[in-house]
Amino acid sequence: MPQGLTRRSLLGVAAGGAAAAATGAFSWESAEAASLQGDLPASVDVVVVGAGISGLVAARDLLAAGKSVLVLEARDRVGGRVLNHDIGGGEVIESGGAFTGPTQDRIQALAKSLGVDTFKEYTAGKSVYVNGKSVQTFTGTVPTLQLGLAALDAALLQSRIDQFAKQIDVNAPWAHPKAAEWDKMTLQQWIVENALDDDVVEVIESWTQPGFGADAYELSLLFALWYVACSGNESTKGTFERNANTAGGAQESRFVGGSQLIPLRLADQLGDHVALNAPVRSVLQQDTYAEVHSDRGVVRAGRVIVAAPPQVVRNIDFQPGLPIQRQQLLKHWQMGNLMKCDAIYSSPFWRSAGRNGFGIAASGPTRAVFDNTPPGSSKGVLLAFVGGSTWREYGEQSADARRTAVLQGFAQMFGAKALDPIDFVEHDWNLEEWTGGGPTAIMAPGTMTAYGPWMRKPHGRVHWAGTETSTYWTGYMDGAVRAGERAAAEARAAL
Repeated sequence: MPQGLTRRSLLGVAAGGAAAAATGAFSWESAEAASLQGDLPASVDVVVVGAGISGLVAARDLLAAGKSVLVLEARDRVGGRVLNHDIGGGEVIESGGAFTGPTQDRIQALAKSLGVDTFKEYTAGKSVYVNGKSVQTFTGTVPTLQLGLAALDAALLQSRIDQFAKQIDVNAPWAHPKAAEWDKMTLQQWIVENALDDDVVEVIESWTQPGFGADAYELSLLFALWYVACSGNESTKGTFERNANTAGGAQESRFVGGSQLIPLRLADQLGDHVALNAPVRSVLQQDTYAEVHSDRGVVRAGRVIVAAPPQVVRNIDFQPGLPIQRQQLLKHWQMGNLMKCDAIYSSPFWRSAGRNGFGIAASGPTRAVFDNTPPGSSKGVLLAFVGGSTWREYGEQSADARRTAVLQGFAQMFGAKALDPIDFVEHDWNLEEWTGGGPTAIMAPGTMTAYGPWMRKPHGRVHWAGTETSTYWTGYMDGAVRAGERAAAEARAAL
């Protein structure tokens, strides 16, 4: 093939082929070497920028329609914000996007077509809420009334958020009669004005920090309402509980073999249509084609699909230049701040103690904690999302200090055994050059109404994909699939 990329293969895993099939341990045969082999094709129908789920889905759809495609990926791997981490014994955990749930039908259909199964997140037993030295248990993932006034407030506020979200047109949230009013204030301002107990802010931030990588004071109320409204599909309205919950919600299930298995298998199908180590530097549009300039060469294309995070898109030189509204959108569409910290134990000891591994805390590094154990594993894994202001506090500490603080947070929730893991791993998405933060891009007050209409508007021959541009499950893997499908349909129609 002209791209000169080597094929990937299914690698054997110790303990036999069954374990290999379960984990789907695909690997590029030396991406660095591949990047030095051969030339890119001189021209294709469509160049896709970014080999995350959204870009790979767009490429798959275009190839199926008979179009020639080349995916240019800056990294030496595929998957974007989806990344597996090997914990030994043929088992993996997810360092990036992991969960799926009801109404996320596009990512689930894609996984099924690729032979990737799902399994339910462990939910048997009690959840834990920590406020100072107080440790209480509750059922589910949204604190119940037994936790006092703050939880009662949270329940009432969630009900009002759902009422507002039902009124939002997911395709055009800026068109709501109250859009300007809601976009002027932060989510925190609205909470404080409508709450009986200021402690409810800490409860809500156990949702915003892992979900957005941000605190409530950083989010426009309109943006937060749109995000909740997107937690559904064409036939089902989005709700706060579906977005925040485990059972019956967005965190209900995970993928056997880890979520990166999905883009790995997509890339295996696409083969030499994917070029790694090829960061795109500029897109120059001519009368009848576009030139895409990357570190591996220049390719002409009839259409270009950009499926990269806003932070990365800002660094691409577009000629002619992007409209000022699109430039301002990218400037204000900031990535959240997120790190995932996982402690691996010899067993999931919290389960035998009647805990499900889910916990939230009003302070400290373990604001939101999940049981991240692989299916059928004898090991146990606790995951802490360290996001927003919590990341800004603990992300700057030394790795040893952060590890100690996270383990102490786990111990406060689940007992002293949490202080003695057999391994501890972390992944800071703010250090990823080709992502620039995580898990998604956020909008502060004033951004949605001023620049939101430019999220999906093509720029000449350039179309926009990526989960942030989806009208359902924006910020999630399902949104990435939907955005890739839409962008591919746009490009195909234009061709």
